[in-house]
Amino acid sequence: MNSTIIIVTGGTLGDWVLRHLSEDAILIGADSGAAFLLDRGIIPNVAIGDFDSITDEEIARIRKACPSVISCDPVDKDYTDTEMAFQYAMTMQPREIVLLGAMGTRFDHTLANVHLLALADENGIEAKIIDEHNEIRVISSASAIQRGSYNTISLLPLSQEVTGITLSGFQYPLQDATLTVGQSLGISNVLLEQSGTVQLSSGRLIVIQSRD
Repeated sequence: MNSTIIIVTGGTLGDWVLRHLSEDAILIGADSGAAFLLDRGIIPNVAIGDFDSITDEEIARIRKACPSVISCDPVDKDYTDTEMAFQYAMTMQPREIVLLGAMGTRFDHTLANVHLLALADENGIEAKIIDEHNEIRVISSASAIQRGSYNTISLLPLSQEVTGITLSGFQYPLQDATLTVGQSLGISNVLLEQSGTVQLSSGRLIVIQSRD
C-alpha cells in the first residue's frame, strides 16, 4: 500500500495539526483525537480507542460521523489508544505513518510512542512523530535529512549502542562514530545546507529535528 496514514491522538493538540493533514492520506482519530478532528469539521476515516477521555455526547457524535469506529473496554485493554491505532495502521502496510498529538504532559506515553517508531522501522515502514516544535524518527539504515523549518538536529541511541555513525552536510561531522545510551555527543547539530545524510552500521538511532 503506497500511502500515508495520519494518526491524530490525544496528546497536546492545536491548530498546527491542520498544517500536517493531507487529503490523500488515510486519517485515523485515536480517542480524543477523533473529537478534535470533528470539532474542526474533519471526519476521520477511522476512529479508534476506549474513548474514556471524552464525553458521551462526543462519543455519540463520533459514532454518527465516522465511517468506521473501533472501540474497546477501557479496563481490559492491553494497549494505549495510540498503540491500538498504530497497530491497526501497520496492518494496512502503508508507506508512511505520521503521528500527531503523540507528545504531551505524560512522558510515559510520549516515550512509548517513540518506541512505536522503532516497531515501524522493524517492519520496513517509515514513521514519524510531529508536534509544534519537533519531528522525530527512528532509523536503522542510511537516511537523508531535510532541514525544512527546523534549526537543530539531535541524534540519540535507542539501542544500547549505535555504531558506524557518519554524518555528511552537518556543522559537526562524525566519521564512523559510536553512540551509547547516556551520551550527549549527538545533541544539537545543524545542517549546513538544506539536506544531509546520516549513515550507521548497527543499532537504532532517534533523529530529533527541533525548533524553539
